Amino acid sequence: MKRTLILLLFFCNALIAQAQRVLEPSAEKHPEWTRPFPPFQIAGNLYYVGTTDLACYLITTSGGNILINTGLASSEPQITANIKTLGFKVSDTKILLTTQAHFDHMGAMAAIKKITKAKMMVDEGDAAVAADGGLSDYDLKGDVRTFNPVKADRILHNGDSIKLGNMKLTILHHPGHTKGSCSYLFDVKDNKRNYRVLIANMPTIVTNKKFTDIPSYPNIANDYAYTLKAMQGLKFDLWLASHGIQFDLLSKHKPGSPYNPMVFADKKNYYDEINELQDEYDKKMALK
Repeated sequence: MKRTLILLLFFCNALIAQAQRVLEPSAEKHPEWTRPFPPFQIAGNLYYVGTTDLACYLITTSGGNILINTGLASSEPQITANIKTLGFKVSDTKILLTTQAHFDHMGAMAAIKKITKAKMMVDEGDAAVAADGGLSDYDLKGDVRTFNPVKADRILHNGDSIKLGNMKLTILHHPGHTKGSCSYLFDVKDNKRNYRVLIANMPTIVTNKKFTDIPSYPNIANDYAYTLKAMQGLKFDLWLASHGIQFDLLSKHKPGSPYNPMVFADKKNYYDEINELQDEYDKKMALK
């Protein structure tokens, strides 16, 4: 009996240790996720500090800076170097945000939070996944963490304002891709004009399963429908996304290109993307 209890305890401890282990999925099929990309000024006080495809954004304010997304765990040195290259201090980062709680956007979040002591703010739907490092992600097995856990200092809800210094961002709850996927709307300006900027989390369908076969996310079909409709009605001047490929970063900005915010004003591109995603959703819903 005693031996059985010891073996059972050992087995349970092994399972706990396995669940606590961080195992980031391989990015070998996506070399653009780790390929460096020179940081640049997008518009006014908005800057690109990510890799060639994993988009990370720095918003500077009079009260410190805001960083949105952090790429993979290995991206941390690139992101911090990019911030310094632009002439800003990493330590001035006061708020951390993400567009979705997936490892390719949250991988370096814990490390950068530790470096900066910034407050992490997460959409309510992704708060649990961020806190457990991906264990509760509806599309994963839940046996290992895919990124180091980050507990939110503030839970965000649709329409909430995020204020820092002279900046105010509005979070838009756009679930489906993850339960707490979100976009951000805010204004920046340069010496010519103001720009309404949308950082969009495009509602791509990540699961290979039928929506009806996902008991851990029973509302997924309705969430995608809501998000697609909501994103069709957004008003903005410039738009960006969680991945560079989604807004054609490489065709719109070559390394060393001069400052030109209007290259990101391609609204046709945005609505074409949304319409394509709507078609994908409709096909998914038609599956029997």
